[in-house]
Amino acid sequence: MRNPALHEKRNQQILADIVRVYIETGEPVSSRAISRRQAEALSPATIRNVMSDLEEDGYLYQPHTSAGRLPTPAAYRFFAQEVAAQATLSPEDKEWIHRELASAASPEEITERAGHVLAEVSHGLGIIVSPPLGRTVLEHVRFLLLPDGRVLVVLISSGSNTRDKVIRTERAFTQTELDHTADHLNRHYAGRTLEDIRADLLARLASERERYDQLVSNAIALCDPTVLADTPSQQLHVEGAAQIAASPEFYNQAQLSELLAAIEEKHKLVALLTGCIEAPEPVHVQIGIKEISAAGDSLALITAPYSRHDQVQGSLGVLGPMRMQYERAITAVAYVARLFSETLSRS
Repeated sequence: MRNPALHEKRNQQILADIVRVYIETGEPVSSRAISRRQAEALSPATIRNVMSDLEEDGYLYQPHTSAGRLPTPAAYRFFAQEVAAQATLSPEDKEWIHRELASAASPEEITERAGHVLAEVSHGLGIIVSPPLGRTVLEHVRFLLLPDGRVLVVLISSGSNTRDKVIRTERAFTQTELDHTADHLNRHYAGRTLEDIRADLLARLASERERYDQLVSNAIALCDPTVLADTPSQQLHVEGAAQIAASPEFYNQAQLSELLAAIEEKHKLVALLTGCIEAPEPVHVQIGIKEISAAGDSLALITAPYSRHDQVQGSLGVLGPMRMQYERAITAVAYVARLFSETLSRS
């Protein structure tokens, strides 16, 4: 339920204009600046009264008594949900994004370019989280026995994207056993996720134990997503750290250092974006990101899931200053997610 000050359409429009002006200028917003933008002839005095009501309800604040007003996180949240969510992508941005992504020649390159586009539109971080290994669609697998007895698992997924992991198994394998297991998986399970493969193998082991016992047991052990769990650096692609470091919102060097440390750790960002996949809306907006660091109070996160053949694979989005161009960022995130999904589905 909205606060009383936002019951009237006029007050909603005034608040939206205050947020827009502050995003454009970075300066406290005066009633006169808003009066000049209103289609309806409203005096600065009338607008001042509305601004006072909005301040009382927690949407605005004054840095000092003689200054104009600044939007609070609640104002940004209103703007993102009620105004920016209705925006459409500009033809110029649509053409630019399509051109950037269409010329990519490999999954790695399209990921890098998508991250760059997202960083540009937000003046912050462009982030892409690849799917956990359990949701990786297998095209081909190899198992290589290492001299110390560990096994190198090489997974080739859609678009010839290669991911590998060295694992230590509970029992020792021979290279012949590994080759037979890989051959079985490649012949019977190409095009399915590791989660699906393991579930099917467990079912087969239960129903056809005598015939499949050893081979299927080997495959289950080698394809366990929990054993193959990614490190954060393998799951996350980040572009734009230099841009967010240059943002005027981070003049506080201690906060900036904490944010950059969180980016370096990456696992917090992975958890944050992975959690956003479950959000009900196509594009999820979060104002204030306390989960990653104290500096997160000054940030906004805009994310969308991407898919392959209508199956959600991962998420992408922007993490930037709370004072960002929400209309541009929200529409760009949605469009990049769509193009990214189309590219994956074609591969």
